[in-house]
Amino acid sequence: MTVAELSDLFVWSAATALTLALIAYSVDLTRLTEVARAAREVRTPALVGAGAPATPPAGTTVAGDGTAAGTAGGRAAGIARSTLTLGALLLLVAIVLRGVAAGRWPTANMYEFTIVGVFCAVTALVVVQRRYPIAFVGVLVSGISVLALVLALNTLHVRADAVQPALQHYWLVLHVGVAILATGIFTVAFATTALQVLRDARATGRTRLERPWSQLDGVRRALHGARVTGPAFAWLEQVPDARRLEASSFRQHAVGFVLWTLTLIGGSIWAEEAWGRYWGWDPKEVGTFVSWVVYAAYLHARSTRGWSGRKAAYLVFVAYTVVLANFTVVNLFIDGKHSYSGL
Repeated sequence: MTVAELSDLFVWSAATALTLALIAYSVDLTRLTEVARAAREVRTPALVGAGAPATPPAGTTVAGDGTAAGTAGGRAAGIARSTLTLGALLLLVAIVLRGVAAGRWPTANMYEFTIVGVFCAVTALVVVQRRYPIAFVGVLVSGISVLALVLALNTLHVRADAVQPALQHYWLVLHVGVAILATGIFTVAFATTALQVLRDARATGRTRLERPWSQLDGVRRALHGARVTGPAFAWLEQVPDARRLEASSFRQHAVGFVLWTLTLIGGSIWAEEAWGRYWGWDPKEVGTFVSWVVYAAYLHARSTRGWSGRKAAYLVFVAYTVVLANFTVVNLFIDGKHSYSGL
């Protein structure tokens, strides 16, 4: 087995570990749903027998205000954190082996960008989960990571070879490395923002499934059982409120935005050295700049214009969509000086 094949094996192992993390986080979400249901039963007890209030399920701890504070058996959450950390370590080994096999820094094509980007996202999630152990964020990020790794191995994989002369530069480490780190942080921040929107909808009872959809009302009725305000999303009552989630998301985006700004600046400097100009309206340059503008608009609106809640969250969704499109659509379907997919 060659070093490159060993690297691929470690990537598959990391994907397996992250799949186990995804399953464990999903199990933990189910547990949290049961906790929320028990909390409602404690707050509005039914009469049992001769007027005695109903008792909460076994293992449920009742807080001082009469709510169910938690349940015994957070084993799934522990397994999720452990397998998440294991997945990050396996990916780190795979990246190092890929670099050894190629004889260079392993960020020169879409396959390498993907596995390093997943490593950054998972590492950021490990850090965030130490302070905010939220199962939904774990489900979303680990799910995206598993999907990205499987697609990378089956669709984006290329041989570990040397790169074209334009990429044989120390800026390959600085420019591309910072871009990958920023993308990983944006992924975790996107998941946090998605949870913020769901938590706000749960708290305020805002759901379009409660109102008719004119000609698509049959679809609305079919989805009504899975509405955010329904029992399937009872676990949302056990996560931090929307304001705290929004504050956490804002801090993550602020860090990612600084790194994204450095990506733009570093790319301009490298372009001047390689092609004799700082800016050339290349599709990848334009996509990076557009996403930078949208993230800047989000941070500005959130901090100085008083935007909060869903309005600010929609800017995050647009910006992250642009980041993904810039990585996939531009690399695969649009020719330019940054077309380094390797495919």
